[in-house]
Amino acid sequence: MLNLSKKIVVAIDGSPQSDKAAEEAVRMATISRGRVKSRIYAVLVLPKSDAPAVDSLAVPDDRMVSDHESIRKQMFYVIEKAAREAEIGFESVIAYGDPAEEIIRVAEERECDVIVIGSSGKGRVKRALQGSVSIDVALHAHVSVYVVR
Repeated sequence: MLNLSKKIVVAIDGSPQSDKAAEEAVRMATISRGRVKSRIYAVLVLPKSDAPAVDSLAVPDDRMVSDHESIRKQMFYVIEKAAREAEIGFESVIAYGDPAEEIIRVAEERECDVIVIGSSGKGRVKRALQGSVSIDVALHAHVSVYVVR
């Protein structure tokens, strides 16, 4: 079957490495633009403790909506600006939970072709103790993973 679209997930966390990954995702989408329609899904994963409480009677107050929008603007600024300038389709996604699991879940749900992620930038000791999101994604994703340094 001929695939006439390129769907790219890029992991965003506000670090310089994720900014580089965002720029690389836009570059990849731009290169394939003449042949296929590209779309970028930028994923920010926050800890579950930051997730809004689910209450069927609760209505989000203005402050919660404002905080959510503020996070979105700050974290997605680089990728959103680059995608807009390159005229590439873009969607921001905020997920809650384990970063590697959520990045992979979004890629699977959106039927993406590739995941672009920044290298961890952690030292050996810190990586050994905490693990690395980029390594976990590369090991467990069912699509190609491009790690940007």
